[in-house]
Amino acid sequence: MTLYIDPPTWPGHGRMWSHLVSDVSYEELHAFAASIGCPPRAFERDHYDVPSHRYADAVAAGAVEVGSKELVRRITEAGLRRPKYRARTNPPGDDA
Repeated sequence: MTLYIDPPTWPGHGRMWSHLVSDVSYEELHAFAASIGCPPRAFERDHYDVPSHRYADAVAAGAVEVGSKELVRRITEAGLRRPKYRARTNPPGDDA
């Protein structure tokens, strides 16, 4: 069981945020997030948004601190990355 968290460097809604991910499964991610008090609404596609004041709680519970690029690399390699926007591989109108 390995969960990863990046530093709280992402601004939004008047505070700074981290991203919490699993490189094993979404089930593991949801269970861990619930155990540290993250509400279900904090889940976005493939990660939980964690406010800076909860960062230490996640690390104390066992999340591994990594940089943002490393976090994305790990979930991509695990096949758990769900990008916000996907580039089309076929031109519009070509359903082949």
